[in-house]
This record gives sequence, C-alpha cells and structure tokens, in this order.
Amino acid sequence: MTTRQTVQEQVTSRRRMGVLFAMCLALVLVVGSVSGVNLVLPSVAVAIGASATQLTWIADAYTVALAALVLPMGALGDRLGRRNVLLAGTVVFGAGAAVGAAASSASVLIVARAVMGLGAAMIMPGTLSTITAVFPSEERARAVGIWSGFAVSGSILGMLLSGALLEQFSWVSTFVAAAALAGVAFVAAAVLAPNTADPHHARLDVVGSVLSGVGIGGLVFGIIEGSERGWLSPLSVGGFAAAAGGLVGWAMWSLRVEHPLLDPRLFRLRGFATGSAAITVQFLVTLGFFLVGLQFLLLVLGYSALMSTVALLPIAAVAMPVSVVAPALAARVGVRPVIASGMATIAVGFVLLAQLRVDSTYWSFVIGLGVFGVGVSLASTPATTAIVSSLPRAKQGVASAVNDVSRELGSAIGIATLGSLFNRGYVHAIESTTNGLPASVADVVRRSPAAGLDVAGRMGPNGAALAHGVKSAFIQGLGAALVGGVIISLLGAAFIVWRGPHRSDDTAADIDENMPASFADASSTIPTAGPAPAIEGAAA
Repeated sequence: MTTRQTVQEQVTSRRRMGVLFAMCLALVLVVGSVSGVNLVLPSVAVAIGASATQLTWIADAYTVALAALVLPMGALGDRLGRRNVLLAGTVVFGAGAAVGAAASSASVLIVARAVMGLGAAMIMPGTLSTITAVFPSEERARAVGIWSGFAVSGSILGMLLSGALLEQFSWVSTFVAAAALAGVAFVAAAVLAPNTADPHHARLDVVGSVLSGVGIGGLVFGIIEGSERGWLSPLSVGGFAAAAGGLVGWAMWSLRVEHPLLDPRLFRLRGFATGSAAITVQFLVTLGFFLVGLQFLLLVLGYSALMSTVALLPIAAVAMPVSVVAPALAARVGVRPVIASGMATIAVGFVLLAQLRVDSTYWSFVIGLGVFGVGVSLASTPATTAIVSSLPRAKQGVASAVNDVSRELGSAIGIATLGSLFNRGYVHAIESTTNGLPASVADVVRRSPAAGLDVAGRMGPNGAALAHGVKSAFIQGLGAALVGGVIISLLGAAFIVWRGPHRSDDTAADIDENMPASFADASSTIPTAGPAPAIEGAAA
C-alpha cells in the first residue's frame, strides 16, 4: 500500500548520509561540467575545426541553458517530485554527453552542450532542495555546509578530471566520462534519495516559467556576447532587450497570479535578498579569478593544464572544513557578520595575489589562494542557508533554484567583468613592448598573452625580451582584474552589513518548519501554514 509520511518520520540518520552523498555527487557532475570543458576547447578546435566563436558557445551553451531553465525546473521538482526530475535530468545530461562524444562538427557539439545544460537545470535544484527537505533543523546547516563545500570545489574537481583524461586520451574521453558519471549519479539518487515534493500540488506557473527563462537566459546571453563582441553589438543588445522584457513581464505577471513561479515580494526578506546577492558576488569574483588565475599558472609559471588544476586544489582543501564550520559560527554570532567577514577575507586574498610578479613562485600564489578559499567558503554556506531558510520546505525546489540562478549570473558577470579588466590592463601595458615590431606581429601579441608567448617562442633566443614583456603585461592585467575583485568584494561586504538579516531573522525562518514567519510577512497573499513535504511511495 502506498502511504505518505513526513520526511522526519521516514528518513533515518544513516539514510540521510546516503542522501547527502548522492546529492553531492550529482552536484559535482553539474558544476564540474561548467569548468572542465575549458581545458578541452584547444583540442576541440584542432580536431573538428571549430572557430573562436564556436568554441565560446561550446562552453557557454551549457551555461545559458542552465541559467534560463533552472528556476522553472526547480518549481517542476516541487510539483512532480525532486528526485523524479533529478533522475530525468541525469538521463538528459548523459544523453547530451553521449552525443557530444560522437560529435564531428562544432554545431552538433554546441547542441549537445545545450542539452547537457537542460539536464543540469533539472538536476541542480533537486540536490540542495532534497537535502533541506530531508535533514531536520538541527542537522540542516551542517549538511548545507557540506553541499556548499562541494559547490566551491566542484569546479576544480571538474578541471582536474578533464586534465587527467587529456594527459592520456582525446577530448572525446571527457564527454564519455561525463555520461558515465551521469549514470552513476542516477543509480545513487535512485537508491539513496527519497522523492520529496510540495504537498499542495499548486498549478505550475507556465507563463512565469517562460518569462523568467527568457529574462534570465537573455541576460546571460547578453553578458556573454557583450564580453566577446562588444556591449553595443546587435546580439548583445538583443539579449539585454529580451532580458528586460522577460524580467519585467515576469514581475508584472507574478504579482497578479495566486501561485507564481517565484513571488517578487520575497526579495523584501532580508535573508532571501542578501543571500542571493552574496552568492552572486561570490561567484562573480570566483569565476573571474579562475579565468585569470589559471592563466598565471599556465603562462607565467609554465605549468601544464593538469598541473595548473592540481595547483588550485588548496581551494578545495580549505573549502570543506571551513564550509562545515561556517554554519556553527553563523549560529553563534549571526549570518550577517559571517557573510560580510567572508567577503572581506576574499578581498584580502585578492590583495595578496595582486602582489605577484613575473618572478614570483607558486608559494607566493598559494598564500593568497588559501586566504581567498577561506573567504569564499566562509561566506557561501550562510548565504545559501539564508536563501533556503526564507522559504518553507515545500518550496525548497524554488529556493534552491534561486541559489543556482544567482551562481550562474555571478559566474557570467564575473568572467565578463574581471576578464574585461584583465584585457584592458594587458593591452595598455603591452604597448611599449610592441613598439618596433612589424604591425602584423604586434597585432597578434596584443590579442592575448598566450598568442604573445607563442610569437616569442618562434623567435628563438631573440624572443626572450618579448616573452618577458608579455609576462610583465600579463601581471599588469592580472593586477587590474584583482583590484576590481577587491572593490566588488568590499562593496558586497558593505551591502551585507547594511541589509543582512538580524539575529531575530536568523531564528524566525525556522520557527515553523513548513512556513517561516518572515515568509508569511512578505505578502498577505501567501498562505501561513501547510503540511510538511511528503515522501511518496514510502512504506509505513
């Protein structure tokens, strides 16, 4: 006989550990596929003749699909069951990876990456929302901390796997591995995780889903195209216009319907609003730093792709313990000072990294890297907790999706912003080095540090001075990007100090496990009580 029981009645402590393992495995699958593809692109360019624009979209088709669809997929998980949607997502993800492995043209590979992004959008909200629905309040913060630790380190693990495979095999192996890992994630979730859902079974907001998808997808598309082609290019302007129309339409529609996809009035809640802003800023500076920091290891220190990824592992080493400790610290002193301190620590890490020079060693790099990792980990867990604690457990799919949208927006903005600051700093500094070079050669050197070092390498002994000039200009660009990261991090910290939740807000969100008090205060149209999320098909 099929029964319906609350999560706390059904799931034992031992089984909760299995749930945490399965959800973190699925999380690493999604996050690692964002970063791991970047190491593959040079091999893809040679193997299938992809252009620079096509390479950009092989990487970014995944990000756009994930950002555009994660919010409606989170709501769909609340409606149909989070595990159900997550399992379907692993199938879609694996199918896309399999098509990518067999692709012989750039266009097919772009489509495959978009399909993988769709699968990722189906997987990602279910990972966090299942954890928050399954774990009781006294264990939830630590579980979210572990999830956040894997969210931070997952990007590095993805690059590490890709780098290791590329040492022995072709780029195809990375897509085969992604498909295989999707299969493992499917089995783990099917065996270990319960299927939680919103017991209210409210009608899915299709109009809101379409409008939010157009708005968020258009915004990410516009940012990507703007950083590649210029902010006034037709594609970039078109993306921003679609974003404006979609987001304004979503807000107007959501204020009129009884059960919106996401009620805009939720952003009145201090925890929800500042948590979303904090996650956006964190991933803005994190992905922007990965862009320029990885190049320092590759071009200045001369590491291989695999060794460069290994050199970033100290972030993963500090992420897990700090992410686990952060919830206890936030419970003692409050969410606001912990998030703000984490962002200030990120700024300190960037200040240390900005001291790097052409002759700096890895040990100079790793000190700033470690401080940066502590800051990100310290801020990430309380910010995520602030978001998910603002909504009732029945709506954890949407809460998790908001967290994921914040991540993706921050990542896209960070790569565009810090990447642009780096490029401007490099181009300005390289001018004196290119004086006296033939115009065609100078143009190549100005294009990127990698191209400049390639030219220097072809000049033999006469290229030593050019190589030093390129590396010096790289350091100038790196410094410009890091200073930008310092300013953004400090502005984020100041915003959290100003608008972050008070201690009373921290506790109010969990007075009723089904409906936080602050959530009920956001709008008189939101119900103030309801049954806890249920596990369907559980034996009594």
